[in-house]
Amino acid sequence: MAKYEGGCLCRAVRYRTDAASINERICHCRLCQKAIGAAFNARVLFRIDDVTVEGPLATVNTSPDLKRGFCPACGTTLFSRRDSAGIIGVTTGSLDDPSLFRPQMHIWTVSKQPWVMLDDGLPQFEGAPPA
Repeated sequence: MAKYEGGCLCRAVRYRTDAASINERICHCRLCQKAIGAAFNARVLFRIDDVTVEGPLATVNTSPDLKRGFCPACGTTLFSRRDSAGIIGVTTGSLDDPSLFRPQMHIWTVSKQPWVMLDDGLPQFEGAPPA
């Protein structure tokens, strides 16, 4: 199994897991665009209980069921967390080795920026992926 580790820019917050990912996806929704400050949010999903997070952490609810975690010192967005589903999605930019990311799909492409070209052959969903 791959070992995923990462953290924030100032290294105050660190996370790690030895678990296999549930899914690896690229989200193009407007909430992710705003939260990440980029055209999309590439993230690796795990079960919450499989990820250890250490250090000071700030969170904000960006929708009723979604909480985003970030470093209060440097502002790095580290994850999105859906407690009701028991899922946490770590941002690939915060991984120590982002080359581990193997995207499986694009979601919320209805909000994709027009200059983003999706020619990687991955499945695309205008909204949420099928359950």
